Amino acid sequence: MSVTLYGLGTCDTCRKARNWLGRFDVPHAFVDYRANPVPATTLKEWAQKLGGWEKLVNKSSTTWRNLLPQRKNPGSDPEWTLLLKEYPALVRRPVVLKEDGSVSVGFTDNGFKKLFGK
Repeated sequence: MSVTLYGLGTCDTCRKARNWLGRFDVPHAFVDYRANPVPATTLKEWAQKLGGWEKLVNKSSTTWRNLLPQRKNPGSDPEWTLLLKEYPALVRRPVVLKEDGSVSVGFTDNGFKKLFGK
Protein backbone atom coordinates (compact mmCIF):
# COMPACT_ATOMS: atom_id res chain seq x y z
CA MET A 1 0.00 0.00 0.00
CA SER A 2 1.35 3.37 -0.98
CA VAL A 3 0.33 6.52 0.84
CA THR A 4 0.93 10.19 0.15
CA LEU A 5 1.01 12.47 3.15
CA TYR A 6 0.42 16.18 2.49
CA GLY A 7 1.38 18.72 5.10
CA LEU A 8 3.98 21.23 6.16
CA GLY A 9 7.57 20.26 6.84
CA THR A 10 7.59 22.36 10.00
CA CYS A 11 4.34 20.89 11.40
CA ASP A 12 4.79 18.77 14.55
CA THR A 13 1.66 16.75 13.80
CA CYS A 14 2.96 15.96 10.32
CA ARG A 15 6.27 14.84 11.83
CA LYS A 16 4.42 12.57 14.28
CA ALA A 17 2.40 11.08 11.42
CA ARG A 18 5.52 10.48 9.34
CA ASN A 19 7.28 8.86 12.29
CA TRP A 20 4.24 6.64 12.89
CA LEU A 21 4.21 5.52 9.25
CA GLY A 22 7.93 4.76 9.44
CA ARG A 23 7.57 2.86 12.70
CA PHE A 24 4.81 0.66 11.22
CA ASP A 25 6.63 0.23 7.88
CA VAL A 26 3.93 1.94 5.81
CA PRO A 27 5.54 3.10 2.56
CA HIS A 28 4.72 6.73 1.96
CA ALA A 29 5.72 9.92 0.23
CA PHE A 30 5.56 13.33 1.86
CA VAL A 31 4.55 16.49 0.01
CA ASP A 32 5.07 19.86 1.65
CA TYR A 33 2.16 21.81 0.22
CA ARG A 34 3.72 25.16 0.98
CA ALA A 35 6.70 24.31 -1.26
CA ASN A 36 4.54 22.33 -3.73
CA PRO A 37 1.10 23.97 -3.82
CA VAL A 38 -1.85 21.66 -4.29
CA PRO A 39 -3.93 22.46 -7.41
CA ALA A 40 -7.37 23.98 -6.81
CA THR A 41 -9.06 20.97 -8.44
CA THR A 42 -7.34 18.64 -5.97
CA LEU A 43 -8.36 20.78 -2.98
CA LYS A 44 -11.96 20.72 -4.22
CA GLU A 45 -11.80 16.93 -4.66
CA TRP A 46 -10.44 16.49 -1.13
CA ALA A 47 -13.18 18.71 0.30
CA GLN A 48 -15.85 16.68 -1.53
CA LYS A 49 -14.44 13.35 -0.33
CA LEU A 50 -14.22 14.62 3.25
CA GLY A 51 -17.75 15.99 3.28
CA GLY A 52 -17.18 19.69 2.60
CA TRP A 53 -14.73 22.53 3.04
CA GLU A 54 -15.46 22.69 6.78
CA LYS A 55 -13.80 19.27 7.18
CA LEU A 56 -10.68 20.32 5.27
CA VAL A 57 -10.12 23.71 6.91
CA ASN A 58 -8.67 24.07 10.40
CA LYS A 59 -10.82 26.76 11.96
CA SER A 60 -9.09 26.48 15.32
CA SER A 61 -5.76 27.62 13.87
CA THR A 62 -4.10 30.94 14.57
CA THR A 63 -4.14 31.61 10.83
CA TRP A 64 -7.95 31.30 10.77
CA ARG A 65 -8.41 33.46 13.86
CA ASN A 66 -6.24 36.19 12.31
CA LEU A 67 -8.24 36.34 9.07
CA LEU A 68 -10.40 39.38 8.43
CA PRO A 69 -14.06 38.57 9.21
CA GLN A 70 -15.11 38.93 5.58
CA ARG A 71 -12.59 36.24 4.55
CA LYS A 72 -14.08 33.67 6.95
CA ASN A 73 -17.23 33.08 4.92
CA PRO A 74 -16.23 31.91 1.44
CA GLY A 75 -19.41 31.34 -0.53
CA SER A 76 -18.12 29.22 -3.40
CA ASP A 77 -15.51 26.64 -4.33
CA PRO A 78 -13.34 29.24 -6.13
CA GLU A 79 -13.36 31.45 -3.00
CA TRP A 80 -12.34 28.50 -0.80
CA THR A 81 -9.55 27.45 -3.15
CA LEU A 82 -8.27 31.04 -3.38
CA LEU A 83 -8.24 31.28 0.43
CA LEU A 84 -6.31 27.99 0.77
CA LYS A 85 -3.89 28.97 -1.96
CA GLU A 86 -3.19 32.21 -0.11
CA TYR A 87 -3.06 30.53 3.33
CA PRO A 88 -1.91 26.89 2.94
CA ALA A 89 -1.61 26.58 6.73
CA LEU A 90 -5.44 26.59 6.90
CA VAL A 91 -5.58 23.02 5.56
CA ARG A 92 -5.93 20.47 8.37
CA ARG A 93 -2.76 18.47 8.70
CA PRO A 94 -1.77 16.01 7.58
CA VAL A 95 -3.91 15.11 4.60
CA VAL A 96 -3.56 11.40 3.90
CA LEU A 97 -4.22 10.17 0.38
CA LYS A 98 -4.36 6.40 0.05
CA GLU A 99 -3.83 4.41 -3.14
CA ASP A 100 -7.56 3.71 -3.42
CA GLY A 101 -8.19 7.48 -3.62
CA SER A 102 -9.62 7.83 -0.12
CA VAL A 103 -8.71 10.96 1.82
CA SER A 104 -8.44 11.58 5.56
CA VAL A 105 -7.16 14.46 7.64
CA GLY A 106 -5.43 14.74 10.97
CA PHE A 107 -3.33 12.37 13.02
CA THR A 108 -3.91 10.32 16.12
CA ASP A 109 -2.26 7.03 16.97
CA ASN A 110 -5.59 5.19 17.16
CA GLY A 111 -6.89 6.90 14.03
CA PHE A 112 -3.88 5.76 12.02
CA LYS A 113 -4.14 2.23 13.46
CA LYS A 114 -7.71 2.05 12.14
CA LEU A 115 -6.82 3.71 8.86
CA PHE A 116 -3.94 1.33 8.15
CA GLY A 117 -5.14 -1.79 9.95
CA LYS A 118 -2.20 -1.93 12.37
